[in-house]
Amino acid sequence: METFTSILLGVGLSAACGFRVFVPMLVVSAAAWGGWLPLSSGFEWLGTLPALVAFAVATVVEVAAYYVPWVDHALDTVAGPAAMLAGSVLMASVLGDVNPFLKWTLALIAGGGTAATVQGISTIARAGSTTVSLGFLNPLFSTFELFGSLGLAVLVLAVPLATLLVVGVLAYVAVRLVRRTRRSAEGNSPVCS
Repeated sequence: METFTSILLGVGLSAACGFRVFVPMLVVSAAAWGGWLPLSSGFEWLGTLPALVAFAVATVVEVAAYYVPWVDHALDTVAGPAAMLAGSVLMASVLGDVNPFLKWTLALIAGGGTAATVQGISTIARAGSTTVSLGFLNPLFSTFELFGSLGLAVLVLAVPLATLLVVGVLAYVAVRLVRRTRRSAEGNSPVCS
C-alpha cells in the first residue's frame, strides 16, 4: 500500500509540474526540509536549504516571466521538456525502496508522461487564449496555472488519493481536446471530389 501511495503522490506532483515546473519542486523541497516528506535515497538534496533557496528563486523568475506577453509562449517551448524532467525527478524522489529499474521506469513513464500531458494541455489552452483574446487573457491564464500548480502540489502532499480524481479529470480534458482538434481538422480539410 505504501508503494501505491507513493506512486499516487509522484503522479500528482508530476501533474503539478505540467502547470509550472518549479512550484512543485519548491513545495517538495519545503516539505522535505521541514521534515514532513521523506525522500528516497539519493534525493535528500531536494530537502536542503540551498535547494530550497534555488527553487524559490527559480519559482519567482518562472512565475514573473509568464506574465510577460509573448515570453509566456517562448517559455512553453522550453517548459515541455523541463516539466518532463521535473516530473520524473519528483516521481523518483517520493518512491521508497523499490527496484531501481521499476523506480526509473515509473519516473519516466508515469512522472514524465503526466507532466508532459498536463503541459501539452496547458500549451494548447494558452494558444487558444491568445487566439481568442489576442493575449489579453494570458495573465489571467498564468494566474490560474500558478494556483493550479501550487494547489495541486499541496493537495497531493496532504491527500495522495486525491491524485485519482485529478488524473481522471486530466484524462477527460485530454480526450475532449483531442476530439475537438480532430473535428476541427476534419472540418477544415478540403473535400476531394
